[in-house]
Parts: sequence; C-alpha cells; structure tokens
Amino acid sequence: MEIGGQVAIVTGGASGLGAATARRLAAEGARVGILDFDGAGAAQVASEIGGHAVQTDVGDEASVAAAVTEIRDTLGAPRVAVNCAGVAPAARIVGREGRLGTEVFEKTIRVNLLGTFYVMSHAAREMMALDPLASGERGVIVNTASIAWQDGQVGQAAYAASKGAIAAMCLPAARDMARQGVRVMAIAPGLFETPMMMGLPEETTAGIVANIPFPHRLGDPAEYAQMVCQILENPYLNGTTIRLDAAVRMPQR
Repeated sequence: MEIGGQVAIVTGGASGLGAATARRLAAEGARVGILDFDGAGAAQVASEIGGHAVQTDVGDEASVAAAVTEIRDTLGAPRVAVNCAGVAPAARIVGREGRLGTEVFEKTIRVNLLGTFYVMSHAAREMMALDPLASGERGVIVNTASIAWQDGQVGQAAYAASKGAIAAMCLPAARDMARQGVRVMAIAPGLFETPMMMGLPEETTAGIVANIPFPHRLGDPAEYAQMVCQILENPYLNGTTIRLDAAVRMPQR
C-alpha cells in the first residue's frame, strides 16, 4: 500500500509507540486520526502533524464507534488502523495477604484486548466499504502484542494474557477479512524507550538493558513506526505476529 494520501487511525497516539507511529505516517503523507484516553496529549501530537485527535476510551465500544465515525467524517474513511493503546499493570494472581488480582486482570483485558478488537472491528467495517486499490487491498490493520505474549514475567499474567490473545487472533482475523482485501498483522515489541520504561529507576533500566543481545539498547519508538510502514508497504505480509525485540528473551523476573 502506498501510504501517502491514505487516512490512518492510530490509537495510543498521545505518547510512546503510538505517537512515533502517528508522526511517521504523517511524514509519509497520510492523514492521521489519533485516538487516546489522554485527549490533551492526543491533541498536541495532532497539532504537530496536521492530524485530528479524539479523546477515546478504547475499552468502551460506544466511545470507539463515535471516534471512528468522527475520523471518517473529518479526514475520510481509514485504510490503515494501528492499535497502540494499552496498559501494563503488574500484579500477582494472588498477592500479599491473599489479595486477588482479578480487578487488574479485568481492566487489562478490557483496555488491551477488547480495545484492540473494538477498534479493529469498527475500522475494518469502514475499510470494507471502500473501493479496492490497484493491489486489491482495501485496508491494513496492525495490532500491538508484546514479547510478554511468549516471555511473560512474574506479575504479568494479565498483561501476557491480553497480548497473547492479540497475537492469537491475528491469523483468524486475517482469514476473516481476506475476501474483502483487508490485511491484519501484529507486532510484538520488546523493550522500548516509552514513557512507562523511562519512569523506572536508572539502575532498573540498566538491568533490563543488560538482557538485550543486539543492538544492546532499548528500542527506539521510531523503529516500531518503521516496522508499521514496512508492513503497510509489503502486500504479502498478512496474518503474522512479528517480534521486534533485538533477540531478547525475558527471564522470569
């Protein structure tokens, strides 16, 4: 798919991987709609790139439906949707004093998994109503899993479950939408320089980096955005989850 001239929706575009993706897509000539719970942050990024921001709770289907409709009415029907919105709380299944992690689990699944599914569904419906491009494509959806999908650590049962489900639904989603010419891919990022990571103590970050083989550093969000563009531009990528992780495999803690 030629990125220039297309309408793209990016969730979680107020910061981190989403912001980098929104900026890269805009630099490639796309018109970008940013959906984020942080409405002010989304508006700031949108103002930088000439896009349009909508304050959205991706875990609420009505909020997603209204946001996708607003992007369509403002920028046009999307041919690209990139799901970066998510949360990463840590909690043991049974914690201290017998406290259960059910509330954390439910919230994580709602935001990460249901949020991804809601945006994918509403964006795909818009894509399917478009005429196909010369390649036969009507649209491309890129969802964000995580290496926790395979390497979940202590306290990451909820996060790993949500990201594992995103990876697991990639192939059946691609098969569901193949007849309509909509591709579905997923990226499983490793350890990236996101606000969440940058909020850790320096010694903690150093310990994390010590496990990364090569390049021996945290990932740059621009490298995630680059992968999104490579997926969009390569029409034979479909139904696959790509680890973007510098060969890291996470220990149990």
